[in-house]
Amino acid sequence: MPHDPRTGFDLAETDRLLTTTKQVRQRLDLTRAVPHDVLLECIEVAGHAPMGGNLERNRWMIIDDPATKAAIATRFAEVGRPYLASNAELRVDQRSQHVIDSATFLVDHLAEVPALVLSLRLDRAPLHLSQGQAAAYYGSVLPGVWSFQLAARARGIGSAWTTFHLEHEAEIAELLGIPPTVTQVCLLAVGYYTGDSFTPAPRRPAQEITFLNRWKQPVV
Repeated sequence: MPHDPRTGFDLAETDRLLTTTKQVRQRLDLTRAVPHDVLLECIEVAGHAPMGGNLERNRWMIIDDPATKAAIATRFAEVGRPYLASNAELRVDQRSQHVIDSATFLVDHLAEVPALVLSLRLDRAPLHLSQGQAAAYYGSVLPGVWSFQLAARARGIGSAWTTFHLEHEAEIAELLGIPPTVTQVCLLAVGYYTGDSFTPAPRRPAQEITFLNRWKQPVV
């Protein structure tokens, strides 16, 4: 695929980054530290993601203190382990079982992950959000999280989006000194990944999942 003449982007490389950035758990290198300056580069990129009103209300926290990671990992496992066990009891296909096994590995090893990166927003979501309000609130944060993951992948760093700790959000906030006016959005387990490459995950073709103007009307 050639460079796009309008933008100059190498479309093959751009598409490779977008289709091979995955949730990395079992392939995280637990023995290699991730420098703060590299994580700051990724956060710098993430800061350019779309956000509502261009209001820079998103914040980040890098957590690599061993005792703090261990405390978070304990609460993380209290939620994650029974959740994954209940899913494992269901009849799942091979792809689903792989995800469960991978997530279980992260539950077991979260304290050993080189860094945890916490995505934050400076206010609290209003109670009883409508669908539109919820989409707007989190839509100002989550594009930046994905941009962080893309920037990290391009630098040889894997990440896994996790939310189990949010069942203990208040306790984690107290542990980290986060004010009650701040929302924890998600936690990224971060580390250099092992191996040379990732391949795109199998997905249904775009024409099978896209409609034109009306529900289930195909794009011809």
